[in-house]
Amino acid sequence: MGLNIRRATKEDCPRLLELITELAVYEKAPDEVTVTPEHFAESGFGKNPAWWAFVAEEDHIIQGFALYYIRYSTWKGQAMYLEDIIVTEKMRGKKIGKLLFDQLIEEAKEKKLHRIVWQVLDWNEPAINFYKKYNADFDGGWLNCSINL
Repeated sequence: MGLNIRRATKEDCPRLLELITELAVYEKAPDEVTVTPEHFAESGFGKNPAWWAFVAEEDHIIQGFALYYIRYSTWKGQAMYLEDIIVTEKMRGKKIGKLLFDQLIEEAKEKKLHRIVWQVLDWNEPAINFYKKYNADFDGGWLNCSINL
């Protein structure tokens, strides 16, 4: 397999949005993706980037990606927040997720971050089992909250 893990570029944004839509369908929330392509690209590659990503490509086609940003905890300091790790359905089971996650771990170490945090849906057993391989801690004591403005 001619798989390559690299940093995402602005030119990757249309494909990343395709994979985000695929994830939303998988998570039974296809209408929840409302970010515009322009906002998405500006947020990652504008004057003040809010996110960074690694892509996994095979034969110059992006088959997965991991997108993160830096989060701050008043108790723990900075941490890498994994917003999404996505591997297209046809490529799952080929260790692409592991390669991406391992790249995130290396990135966090290089940035001297001591934690990576994320969320996973309680019914997403394949993802939960993937994270268990990394001895992830699962914290059921917190509820997700948000407001729409």
